[in-house]
Amino acid sequence: MWQHSLSSSAPTQWRTSPAGTAGANIGRSAATIDDARITSGLLGAGLTTTSIADRDRDTGYKIFGGYQLNKNFAIEGGYFDLGKYGFTATTLPAGTLNGNIRLRGLNLDTVGILPITEKLSALGRIGLNYAQARDSFSGTGSVNVTNPNPSKRGMNYKLGLGLQYAFSESLGMRAEVERYRVNDAIGNKGHIDLVSVGLVYWFGGKTPAPAPRAMAPEPLVIAAAPEPVIVPPPPPPAPMKVTFSADSLFDFDKSNVKPAGKQALDKLAGDLRSAQYDAIQVTGHTDRIGSHAYNLKLSTQRAEAVSAYLVESAAIPAGKIAARGVDGADPVTKPGECTGNKASPKLIACLQPDRRVEVEVSGTR
Repeated sequence: MWQHSLSSSAPTQWRTSPAGTAGANIGRSAATIDDARITSGLLGAGLTTTSIADRDRDTGYKIFGGYQLNKNFAIEGGYFDLGKYGFTATTLPAGTLNGNIRLRGLNLDTVGILPITEKLSALGRIGLNYAQARDSFSGTGSVNVTNPNPSKRGMNYKLGLGLQYAFSESLGMRAEVERYRVNDAIGNKGHIDLVSVGLVYWFGGKTPAPAPRAMAPEPLVIAAAPEPVIVPPPPPPAPMKVTFSADSLFDFDKSNVKPAGKQALDKLAGDLRSAQYDAIQVTGHTDRIGSHAYNLKLSTQRAEAVSAYLVESAAIPAGKIAARGVDGADPVTKPGECTGNKASPKLIACLQPDRRVEVEVSGTR
């Protein structure tokens, strides 16, 4: 008697380490009621159907938890309630048949995750649902119902597609369309489509350990008679540090050195050709706007771009130059100097000194 259809909608930033997930979705569900089968059943009982009024829309929701194995795969399971649907059929001889069905159950899915941008990803899911269908029927007038409250439990498949947006490393939003294959309590098979939106929370991911710091060289000890004499090594030449504004080297939110930036780096490259040095460290800095993962990636890419340009233009041996990004961990601006957290033109302009690339040349002679 039921043919079910349902529409539903359900962070990276992309997580590269395993993490637990939890969340909930709510949305609109829909079922297609098989009016032709209802009419046929009533005709078999000697009744003619004059009209059928369907109740085929309701609110559905799900609560889920799981484990994200890596940035591309996760396993999720949970509880769902697809809502309640019904119909009222009017007959001749005079009478009515009322029917209702409620669908609830558990599910277990394998979820595929495809990153689109730094924060947006596409989702695809396939899994199993174990649903309980509870039907209820009542009749008036010439309609006689012999089994008013049938129910059934059954295992079926479910599918889904959607999008996910990460607000931060721990919180994101989902929008999904899912299809639940279900059986009702009187032998019919169909599906429910649920369209929903919701929130997802990630927890328990590991943070990469910081790189070990280099130890300072120990003083050189030279033994001499009659008593040992400690002779410290000569102090190394003072390092040369040059700071470039990131806005002068790169376009906003980019890591390719622009023509004006190359002119600024060419002067430094000319100085390095005639100098002797032991090592060069290029460090990229961003401001505090945006996520840690995104800023760390951008600052690293910018440092690597400057390093590559100096190797090419100043013929610096690749083994003598290193590049790294440090996010916004070492700002030039003072605490409280630039207020606010939302990216506005005023805040972006105030934090301009923090966006920079530093080139430190050690052992210059």
